[in-house]
Amino acid sequence: MAQFQSLEAAVADNLSPGDSAAFEGFTHLIPHAAAHEVIRQGIGDLTLIRMTPDIIYDQLIGCGLARKLVFSYAGNPGVGLLRRLRDAVENGVPRPLALEEHSHAAMANAYEAGAAGLPVAIFRGYKGAGLKDVNPNIKSVTCPFTGEELAAVPAIRPDVAFIHAQKADRKGNVLIEGILGVQKEAVLAAKRSVVTVEEIVEDFGGLHPNLTILPHWTVTSVVVVPGGAHPSYTRGYYGRDNAAYLDWDEIAADIDRFRAWIDTHVMACGPDVFAERVAGLRGAM
Repeated sequence: MAQFQSLEAAVADNLSPGDSAAFEGFTHLIPHAAAHEVIRQGIGDLTLIRMTPDIIYDQLIGCGLARKLVFSYAGNPGVGLLRRLRDAVENGVPRPLALEEHSHAAMANAYEAGAAGLPVAIFRGYKGAGLKDVNPNIKSVTCPFTGEELAAVPAIRPDVAFIHAQKADRKGNVLIEGILGVQKEAVLAAKRSVVTVEEIVEDFGGLHPNLTILPHWTVTSVVVVPGGAHPSYTRGYYGRDNAAYLDWDEIAADIDRFRAWIDTHVMACGPDVFAERVAGLRGAM
């Protein structure tokens, strides 16, 4: 049953040091505000899971809060490298980072398996690919009906899933419009979940029922954070802040500049700052 909380309380109640955590969203609705609260609380030794790690994970990794990354593709979208991630892998700065790399198909199927309560995901994939040579969690199985060789990976079952959405109603049902990644599957696969939303509405009357992707009984905590996906976008509320992604490449390239940015834009700020950041982006869809 969903409960309504502040972001500080939701993170403190649901995430502990050493947990596995998924912050999901696919170009759209990326839960930056939730990740910043994790940084403020200094919750570390995390296994971070995400289909497309971008700057939200660069920040968590650069703050030394991650010990392992389970992922498929990592980069600053449209710009290039994740410089803090690369520094952690190549130089152990600020701490060594273990990697478990998959394909997008593997991650999506692993979330689906986790959501279904299955221990493993089985699918066609990885034939001719080199990832299985460096990832011992990629196995092969033989279909008992056709004899076909199939790929198998462990189901993803995070301790906590964080997502952002447009709306929740007073019961805690969650509505998303626009691009969907694996947000629904991540929440259903996780032991606990925190959903930040742009607003709370009385009900979803007049809206298509299929937009309600998560009923209230699947969600642990709901938090109102207007602008909580910035610098990614939220359909119907604000556009993508492309300049922020370009700026990040220079910020993250220098460790001292990175730390100064974190001190100024994360540690000294609360979730209310996100609404101010998207003020000029509203309507820029």
